[in-house]
Amino acid sequence: MSHFFRLIHNENIKIYKRMGTWVMIGILVLVVALVGIFTKFVLDPVSNADWKSQLTAENVQLTESLESAPMLDAQKRLLQDRIALNEYRIEHNLAPIERDSLWGYMVDATTFTGIAALFTIVIAAGMVASEFSWGTVKLLLIRPVSRTKVLLAKYASTLLFALLMLGLLFSTSFLFGMIFFGFSGAETPYLSYSNGRVVEQNMVTHIIELFGFRSIDLIMMVTLAFMISTVFRSSSLAIGISLFLMFTGPQIVQLLSQYDWVKYILFANTDLQQYTTGTPLVEGMTMTFSIVMLLIYFGLFAFLSLFIFNKRDVAA
Repeated sequence: MSHFFRLIHNENIKIYKRMGTWVMIGILVLVVALVGIFTKFVLDPVSNADWKSQLTAENVQLTESLESAPMLDAQKRLLQDRIALNEYRIEHNLAPIERDSLWGYMVDATTFTGIAALFTIVIAAGMVASEFSWGTVKLLLIRPVSRTKVLLAKYASTLLFALLMLGLLFSTSFLFGMIFFGFSGAETPYLSYSNGRVVEQNMVTHIIELFGFRSIDLIMMVTLAFMISTVFRSSSLAIGISLFLMFTGPQIVQLLSQYDWVKYILFANTDLQQYTTGTPLVEGMTMTFSIVMLLIYFGLFAFLSLFIFNKRDVAA
């Protein structure tokens, strides 16, 4: 076991000694800061003074859309849930979360997990492929540890980098949110519609859940990039395919959502938040089903990586 942790330590040294790694970390922090500055000083402040009238008018528009415009069942459920949430806010005097507030800013910052995923994919794509391109794979495999441990150490180091990026995103968004917007409205709850009723939730818990849900897609895409890098020994191919699927996969699944078989596609299952909001992509899908599908895909990616890496001849 000590050999395994030493391998992880060595892989982390390889990651963080590169200037590119620190550039990516700096870009992430800079993006979070710039969005805070833009929201605070450039965008017009959002006024919630007449929010009840605004929500009432919005419900009228949503109701008209439900009655007149043709739409998919999933879209109808989203509009119906939105109407129920608006009515609950009006009835219980709970104003919507403002964009230019700590919680509103942190919720917006969760969308930057895509940037964290992009940077982690770049790291994952080079973890194995670079060893072959630089010719260092022979030196790596003469150590008194199995190939399986070598590969697992590389994958574990990649996941640690992903966790670092998520932790950095959460901490910097909270820090800049405090600096720019203060701590006012900290008691405001998050509202969700689940199982036919509106549920109140602590905002900190909700934001942590958002990061958790978004990290699932990050982990699956990083695992895919790592697998492609291992199987094809090409970092550019791993980056290209992974980024293409990350940006187009959900849109393709959404377009095909009227077909029942689409629920077996990876990208139909990476967003587990669809179950907490009560609007699954395909009627009849459950969180258990999606978790099982994710485990199957994860197992497939892991098996291909381990099988190919253990069987590959590196003597030449």
